[in-house]
Amino acid sequence: MSPLICRPQDVIFIFLTLHCLSTILSSPLHTLFFIFVAKYTQYKQKGEEKIVIMSGDIGKDSAEGSSRPASSDHHQSQSAPLSRYESQKRRDWNTFGQYLKNQRPPASLSQCNYNHVLDFLRYLDQFGKTKVHLHGCVFFGQPDPPAPCTCPLRQAWGSLDALIGRLRAAYEENGGSPETNPFGNGAIRVYLREVRECQAKARGIPYRKKKKKKNLIKAIDEAKSSKQAA
Repeated sequence: MSPLICRPQDVIFIFLTLHCLSTILSSPLHTLFFIFVAKYTQYKQKGEEKIVIMSGDIGKDSAEGSSRPASSDHHQSQSAPLSRYESQKRRDWNTFGQYLKNQRPPASLSQCNYNHVLDFLRYLDQFGKTKVHLHGCVFFGQPDPPAPCTCPLRQAWGSLDALIGRLRAAYEENGGSPETNPFGNGAIRVYLREVRECQAKARGIPYRKKKKKKNLIKAIDEAKSSKQAA
């Protein structure tokens, strides 16, 4: 315990306070002084114990804090956030697996074939948002119909094509063989091509293949050369 230390102004204030209390209470001054010293000493002891406990807690927290960053960094390095593509691929794979389980009878991923994949693509049409006009619709072949119609909504060809690409990669990442990959079967490519052509005719939006990169580079070079010649 540290010794009792008071500033001179505190001593004067304490003496005047005790003198006033002695007058009011009709008690001897020295009795009040001893009572004050005992109470103040008890207060100091409690204050020092509290400081010691708090300092111990701070030391403990700092010691734990020094060890936390390494473990947290290690955990973050192990569980790095997935990219948007990887997250979507995982969701698609889980959705397809759940679809197989809901079949009657249920099918496992190791048993699935291209027929399961085709049924899955047709099943997804009910959640589509692309209007595909039927042959009997007055808006068939019009890219911007002036009024709504009762033609069904379907999954867009581009969405299905991207979905098959992700599922094809996920199948092989989960132990599937490229030779037996049902998502790479020729029947799937035929189906997607038919969907693309059907939607292009129904919506009046012809499908155009993207130019190859080398053709684009060639066109840029020709434009530069003609500009220099001019």
